[in-house]
Amino acid sequence: MDLEQARENLFKYLDHEIADKRVIEAMQRVPREVFVPPQQYHSAYDDRPLGIGFGQTISQPFIVALMLQALELRGDEKVLELGTGSGYEAAILAELAQKVVTVECIPELAESAKEILDRLAYSNIEVHVAGRPLGWPEEAPYDAIIVSAGAPTVPQVLLEQLTLNGRLVIPVGSRWQQDLLRVTKLRKGNEIENLGGCYFVPLIGEGAWEN
Repeated sequence: MDLEQARENLFKYLDHEIADKRVIEAMQRVPREVFVPPQQYHSAYDDRPLGIGFGQTISQPFIVALMLQALELRGDEKVLELGTGSGYEAAILAELAQKVVTVECIPELAESAKEILDRLAYSNIEVHVAGRPLGWPEEAPYDAIIVSAGAPTVPQVLLEQLTLNGRLVIPVGSRWQQDLLRVTKLRKGNEIENLGGCYFVPLIGEGAWEN
């Protein structure tokens, strides 16, 4: 199957599964093939994660779409992403929000993602190399936070970087299996919704896994 046919099949599937058509349209504007290694090029529109080196992956398109839908973005938000990886999700976020701050703990991936995002002329994305503390407090608060790595619990430090009524989407569980949670920060306390099972690489840092 050629790349264009695979792309068409993927978006036909996502169109049935994802209610927020704004998310689908944003994903259609971002060429996933430029974010995968050359040897993975012909698998770019398979609905599965693909290796990008350093033990990391570019996430399955359906999971990306599900997480982005859960953020409920309308276009004027400032969003924090933890786990830049290839830069693919950051590019889609840039189509959906006003500003994206993305952090990556592996410097080589952060540099590679920044090069690709600059080449695609995204001017509303900041890429940073993550420190030990989770998130990027310098730019807080954020209207939405998305975490592309699994945490043992919902990190309090991320909730502190979220605006009131802001949404945090994060996989929470063990290193081998997590539930995808949407946490809405409310004045009366946090509302937590379980969006289903998933598997992500571990989130490393203070407030998550130590190593």
